Order: sequence, then C-alpha cells, then structure tokens
Amino acid sequence: MRQVPAALAAHLAEEATTTCHCWRVTRRDGTVLGFTEHDHDLTFSGTHFLAASGFSASEAEAAAGLSASADEVAGGFSSVAIHEEDLAAGRYDGARVELFLVNWVQPDQHLLLNVREIGEVSRAGGQFRAELRSLAHRLSQPQGRLYNRRCDASFGDSRCGVDLSAWRGHGVVVAVIDESRLVVSGLAGSGSGFFRQGNLTFADGLTADVEAHENRPDGLAELRMWLPLDQAVAVGASFTVTAGCDKSFATCRTQFANHLQFRGFPHVPGADFAYSYADGERVHDGGPIFE
Repeated sequence: MRQVPAALAAHLAEEATTTCHCWRVTRRDGTVLGFTEHDHDLTFSGTHFLAASGFSASEAEAAAGLSASADEVAGGFSSVAIHEEDLAAGRYDGARVELFLVNWVQPDQHLLLNVREIGEVSRAGGQFRAELRSLAHRLSQPQGRLYNRRCDASFGDSRCGVDLSAWRGHGVVVAVIDESRLVVSGLAGSGSGFFRQGNLTFADGLTADVEAHENRPDGLAELRMWLPLDQAVAVGASFTVTAGCDKSFATCRTQFANHLQFRGFPHVPGADFAYSYADGERVHDGGPIFE
C-alpha cells in the first residue's frame, strides 16, 4: 500500500492544491534527466526537473494484479536535454521512468506514483511519443533458450566465441545514393558479400543493419541497408562495419570455422519432417537427419 507523506497528504486535503507531475528518466548509460509539466524548473531528491520540455502524459489506469499496463508520454524536441538523434540512436530504449506527484510550492512534498520503462518511441514533425510500460511486461518476455536449428547467440558474443576483430572493416562514406544505400571506400580488401547481414556503426553512434555488400570496379563498395537510415549521413563520415552471420550450421562451419561453438540444434527435424507420416522411403532409426 502506498504511503502518502504527512505533509503532502495535508496539502491534498486542502480545498486548493498546487500539484504537478514530474518525470525522472534514467537511461541505461547512467544519464539522469528530469522533466516537469510545470511552468518553472523544480529540484528535489538531487534531480533538476526542467520546465517547458513539452512533456505531457496520457490518461493512465491502475489495475491490481500482474497485468502489463501501459500509458504514454509525449513531447517536443524543444528541450535542450532531448535530441531527436538520441532517440533515433536508441539511447532511451529501456530507460527507467519514475513519475512523481509534486507540490510545486514545496517540492520536498512529493510522492512516487509509479515506475515504468520506455517501450516503443515514434517521432514525427519535431514531436515524439513514447510508450511507458509497467515493469510487469518483463514477465511476458521469453526466457531461456529456444530449440531451433539456427544459432541463438549474437554474432561475436561470449557464447558465440568468434573474434570480431578479424571480421571488421573501416571506411568513409564517399556518396549517398539514397536513405538506404551508401557508396563507401576502404572495403576493397574484402570480397563482395563479405559484410552482408552485418552491422554498420558510425562515429556518432548511429547504427544500421546491412542487407547487401557489393564491390564496384572503381575500388569502391556499395552498402545497402535493410531499413532507411534514421538520420542523414554526410559524405566523409567514418564508420566501422562488421561481417554478419545467417546463424546456420553450414555458415558457422565453413565461413567461421566455429562449429564447435554452434549454439543451435541442427539435428532437430523441421516442421515438414515432424508432421510427415512414416513411409518405406525414409529411415527412422533415430540417427541424425543432418550431417
């Protein structure tokens, strides 16, 4: 049961109140930001809450139990603390958001209403809208491993074991064809397709997934992204690109010689085999169906 501080409870019992909402956002990189819907900055609990940030909240419903509720917070990029490129780079993904009810005349009189995490964020016309998910949404997240024919490790992580230093390239953007295609230099030493399904990271933190990599006769290379880039890339921008993996056992063995670390189950039969009926043409002796 939530305990309302005595001073705040006395204020709420008055005929007229001076309350507002404040949000404290703690990003996963440790950055702490404060925002308020009030028209003046407020400070309490060691956090400075900025006014005129454009923050506003939707109506929220509280429910008993462990159901994963959600509401929204909206605002603009007018605040000096919020930048569109930070949202595009995912710096607010999964951030912790604490909502306070505050007496703006006496900010020390405040009450923590709930704690949420930032979910989906949409951006349009200089405005953003962020979904605030209750912590109960973690209960619906998949836990443990999946029994799949393909590897479930992230390429280059501790479970995969591949040293990515041998599978990286560095280059510079030479031309921008459109939002999803770039002409780059510095990758002539790698054959076409080497960085297919890889990851592209620019010096400013912008990342993108590579769909295709093709070398050109002039010594340059063209990289095509799966999705348009979230922000414009200037000619001359430096980047690092990492080769990708399609998570198949064959690729793990032939391209990366890492089959002993393969984190999938290549001998698991597919759906067609599992749902087929026994006949005289197949051998069902319990042996592997994949060599």
